[in-house]
Amino acid sequence: MFWVRFLVLALLSLAGVTQTSSSPTQASEPPNPTEEQPPLNTGSLSFPWSHLRLPEYIVPLHYHLLLHPNLTILSYIGTVRIELQVQNNTNWVVLHSKGLRITTATVLDQNLAHLSDQVLPVLHNPTHEQVAIFSPRALTGGQKYFLFLEFGADLGDGFYGFYRSTYRTSTGETRTLASTHFEPTSARMAFPCFDEPSIKANYSISIRRSPAHTALSNMPNKLREVLDDGLMEDRFAVSVRMSSYLVAFIVCDFRSVSATTASGVKVSVYAAPEKWQQTHYALKAAVKLLEFYEKYFNISYPLPKQDLVAIPDFQSGAMENWGLITFRETSLLYNPTTSSASDRLWVTKVIAHELAHQWFGNLVTMEWWNDIWLNEGFATYMEYISVDTTYPKLRVEDYLLDTCFVAIGRDSLNSSRPISSVAESPTQIKEMFDTVSYNKGACVLHMLRHYLTDQVFQSGIMRYLRRYSYSNARNQDLWDSLANYLYAGEHLDLTTMMNTWTLQTGVPLVTVARQGSRLVLKQERFLRTTHPSDPAWPSLQQGYLWHIPLTYRTDTSTSIHRHLMTTLTDSVEVGEEVGWVKVNVDMAGYYLVHYDGSGWDDLIQLLKNNHTALSFMDRTHIIHNAFQLTTAGRLSLDKALDLIGYLRSESHTVPLLQGLAYLEAFYRMVERMDIPDVTQNLSTYILWYFRGVIDRQTWSDKGSVSERRLRSELLSLACHLGDLPCLEQAQRSFTHWLDSNSTLSLPADVTETVFSVGAQEDSGWASLLHIYTLSLSETHKHKILSALASSRDTNKLHRLLELGLEGEVIRTQDLDSLIVMVARNPRGHHLAWSYVQKYWSTLVDKFQLGSFSIRNIIIGTTGQFFSTEELTEVRVFFESIHEQASQLRVTQVAMDNIQKNILWMQRNLGTLRSWLNQQTEERKGEGGRDLLS
Repeated sequence: MFWVRFLVLALLSLAGVTQTSSSPTQASEPPNPTEEQPPLNTGSLSFPWSHLRLPEYIVPLHYHLLLHPNLTILSYIGTVRIELQVQNNTNWVVLHSKGLRITTATVLDQNLAHLSDQVLPVLHNPTHEQVAIFSPRALTGGQKYFLFLEFGADLGDGFYGFYRSTYRTSTGETRTLASTHFEPTSARMAFPCFDEPSIKANYSISIRRSPAHTALSNMPNKLREVLDDGLMEDRFAVSVRMSSYLVAFIVCDFRSVSATTASGVKVSVYAAPEKWQQTHYALKAAVKLLEFYEKYFNISYPLPKQDLVAIPDFQSGAMENWGLITFRETSLLYNPTTSSASDRLWVTKVIAHELAHQWFGNLVTMEWWNDIWLNEGFATYMEYISVDTTYPKLRVEDYLLDTCFVAIGRDSLNSSRPISSVAESPTQIKEMFDTVSYNKGACVLHMLRHYLTDQVFQSGIMRYLRRYSYSNARNQDLWDSLANYLYAGEHLDLTTMMNTWTLQTGVPLVTVARQGSRLVLKQERFLRTTHPSDPAWPSLQQGYLWHIPLTYRTDTSTSIHRHLMTTLTDSVEVGEEVGWVKVNVDMAGYYLVHYDGSGWDDLIQLLKNNHTALSFMDRTHIIHNAFQLTTAGRLSLDKALDLIGYLRSESHTVPLLQGLAYLEAFYRMVERMDIPDVTQNLSTYILWYFRGVIDRQTWSDKGSVSERRLRSELLSLACHLGDLPCLEQAQRSFTHWLDSNSTLSLPADVTETVFSVGAQEDSGWASLLHIYTLSLSETHKHKILSALASSRDTNKLHRLLELGLEGEVIRTQDLDSLIVMVARNPRGHHLAWSYVQKYWSTLVDKFQLGSFSIRNIIIGTTGQFFSTEELTEVRVFFESIHEQASQLRVTQVAMDNIQKNILWMQRNLGTLRSWLNQQTEERKGEGGRDLLS
């Protein structure tokens, strides 16, 4: 075949090999399978390897990869020549391949002479996604060889491997590009390779393309050649040693904007031509953040360039390919006229996350996927450290507590897992990219940094990065790098301490009780689905012990007191004169606190009388802990509600939104359960109680990031609760916007609220759907989609789900978010769940089992259920897909979530009803006076 043969010759010429008429054993090109050499008889051969992990006796050193994608017929052909170091004598080379058509396999010695004049057999093990090449002449241990493979495949129609993506221009033209996404186990879908994170190698990549396109890869283009047939061939510089999942290449027609860092690194941001104007903010942020990391880690960025590319079809938020980071458009592009303050913060954080990976993950990679938190936990935490320094006005610290609250939500279920967990199959590995690795990993690092001090922490991670550069690391390697530290004059056993946080499941609860001048402490595993009175409680607590770096403050001192708790019970001296104690200062520690005796009453009184005696983080932490304990049946709901009674005096956005979020969650819960009296009374209470702060909001984009965040969330809730002034203003804004043919710029922070109100009318919904199809701003489209999914018309919701399944008007990448949006609608939660059951196989085909999208769909739909009947229905469905469900942790998480919801209703619905009735009576007694007036 012309294309294949031409590729072979070109690749060998790249390596400095010339054509000769030498004998077959010295030939400089692989034998042609159509010529006289017969293939070896494979009848007597069986696949030589039975494990999921590859054998260790062959190590790749260098890949020479040549690819030619055809964007018209949506397929590609390629060749790869892999330089191998053989450790033991063997006749077999086993490596990864999934969905590839391998047409030729040849083994060459270190002089590029053939070991066989016959076509070598390629055996396949699809279950393990492996292929084995048999060489009749044994490969000798201690020698180097070359494996040469010709292969081809279709460009994928999903989001993994080497896949196709499309975008529409403003004139309606559809254009195609090809891009990659390999993490965690999909490099094998693009080319045959040793696809494990510890098997690092150098890569020399060449790509053929039409002159109308641009080719990008990890490294800069070092040579561009015009071929005889008019095609272009781009040859990229040799890469640094890296894992296969970080390899990347793109063929597209995008435009870019570039700048150079102070250290000389060229940074470029690429996007579809008509979205080029939305790339400028990302460029400035990327330059600033890259410079920050070079200084913070004291290690230069090792590549000469860093590209950031907005891919129209992209499943996750972004991917940290070394030198060629790929993003979902909403995670990279920023339009000042349609992007809100939250959108800007999101883009900045995602860029910060991916650039942190260039050191944590790329330079130093976890040895195996069980420790993916070493990549993701660090990158998540570095978002906060870097953005806080480079963009202080974004107030990123306001969001750190939310990161930890999300982690606790997952970790307080019995179905949680340790940070470092066993993961072998591709499905298990995909599930490791979850809340535990990202959020809990970040929060444990935050705790460690505060415990060790900033300077010790920073010095330790610099040692870690230098020691394991271009290599792989495990948990222990991190602890060893941080261990040069004395605690109370003694050497700290950091390994023992941190193993309690990374190798065991769950989050601790510290119960605090005052006994005279001492504070008596008790630790246990915190569970929201099991109460101490339950028979299963002792077995669920057995063996759990954390080394907890406690901090606390009292009213008698401004100092932060520290104590390392390493036993189940403990005590500390605080003094007789202490009035109140706040444990876990600013929630620097990853644990919850329960105040026994009068402890909660003391804090309620403190917040009522002088809430600023505590920091805004402490106030937020107290609110969170109280309502988590309520869910677990450890604190009465009326006490938690009394706790947030001080919020009429609260001026800080974070605790105010935290308290409001619980009230909103309760409202949506009873609204979904169709409990009219509680729904009405709670709506009335929220609007009455927060009347003053609602009325102070302006329908604009003015103010600080925190003020804009409060405005966005508060007005959204007010309109959802049917607040008449809110609805009237939103409807006026929507009408003006439509009358202007959508040329009027709505304030970005209230756009989604305006759209949601407008979408409740047939004409408004239809107009929004039409505008959705034309918009060139993905953040704008996301706001429209959310509004469309808020419709009370189930026929419209059904129509949206149909469009999502078709994947044309609503892209497949947005389908999981759409399903969750519909599920959160009280009119749509059963509709969404029915849709998931009906199209389960289709959804798995689109997103892959174990992926974030599948987990998002399962949690997002089942998380809306609060009855035993719904729990049974979900269990029956999971049993019907047992073969797949048994591979997923998320199915048990979903069941635990529903059980938690059921228990909440049983424990707290009556209390909520009584408390609201009491508030109504008290308000009547006060003559209906507004508490905020």
